[in-house]
Amino acid sequence: MTVRDPIRVLMADDHPLIREGISALVSSQSDMAIVGEASNGMEATAMYKALMPDVVLLDLQMPAMGGFEAITAIKRLKPSARIIVLTTYEGDHLASRAISLGARAYLLKSAVRRELLNTIRAVFRGQKHIDAKVAENLSHHVGESPLTDREAAVLSLIAGGNSNRAVGVALAITEETVKGYVKNILAKLNAKDRTHAVALATKRGIIEL
Repeated sequence: MTVRDPIRVLMADDHPLIREGISALVSSQSDMAIVGEASNGMEATAMYKALMPDVVLLDLQMPAMGGFEAITAIKRLKPSARIIVLTTYEGDHLASRAISLGARAYLLKSAVRRELLNTIRAVFRGQKHIDAKVAENLSHHVGESPLTDREAAVLSLIAGGNSNRAVGVALAITEETVKGYVKNILAKLNAKDRTHAVALATKRGIIEL
């Protein structure tokens, strides 16, 4: 019987207490070990290049370089990199974007103690995993047309309290064009009005307030 080397894990999160807790949890396992801790995406990318870990645990919201940019940068270094997004955000839009960029798993921090260790093992074996709550949110929007970048920009400005005219000035488009975007946004989000659209888009992670 051969003893397999432990799964080498790199963790990136800007909260020291979260890093400490996850490190303690992972280090308690005989088949895995924390080999590096980063506080932002830039550090995570540099550490990945230097350490070439088996699995990366990556938060989405970090200073200097966020999770999405880090996924892209790490995948550029090694297309087969195994990345687990570990976040507080349940939004289907964020999960869909992370998976499309190459993350193998999307896990909520609230499920860390229940699911993280088995998720690390599964991803190391080449499997994928999406948190059950997030997967349910994703299933509710299968087949829907996503907002375009311009529609998301319009909605972000609306969320900031701007009128259609002000949105048009900010984006250098006519007020009538803005009205057209708003109509499309309401239809795509199945929203009753602008306020409802902002609430739905924020919950799903399409825009940030």
